[in-house]
Amino acid sequence: MKVTIESTHGELNFKGTNGRGQSLQFSGSSESVSPMESVLMSVAACSAIDVEIFLNKMRQPLDHIEVEVKGVQVDAVPAIFSDIHLHYKIYGDVKVDKAAKAVEMSMEKYCSVSIMLQKGVNITHSHEVINS
Repeated sequence: MKVTIESTHGELNFKGTNGRGQSLQFSGSSESVSPMESVLMSVAACSAIDVEIFLNKMRQPLDHIEVEVKGVQVDAVPAIFSDIHLHYKIYGDVKVDKAAKAVEMSMEKYCSVSIMLQKGVNITHSHEVINS
């Protein structure tokens, strides 16, 4: 895996591009997503992908998933995350026990991002099923 970061318009703005030519904007001046916000988005996206795959395999009628992520940074430099909490909102006629199993499997065994971050960050999660 290889990505490239290059400066773009204005001060502290960068574009990250993957090997397939897809890109994201990053900023150190609040014009775009900050690198630390992208970490939170990455853990949520990684896990949401897993949860959707697992629920589909469990034949659960899933409409969509939202993940709210809160990160707490230490009051020091570098301002790394000490805690991250993910709250999954699973919409559809999904059984609560199946949702719980899908989230747990992702967070404990399959989501590469969360497993990598767990080595230095306290990661917790919760979920709810919202019938739609």
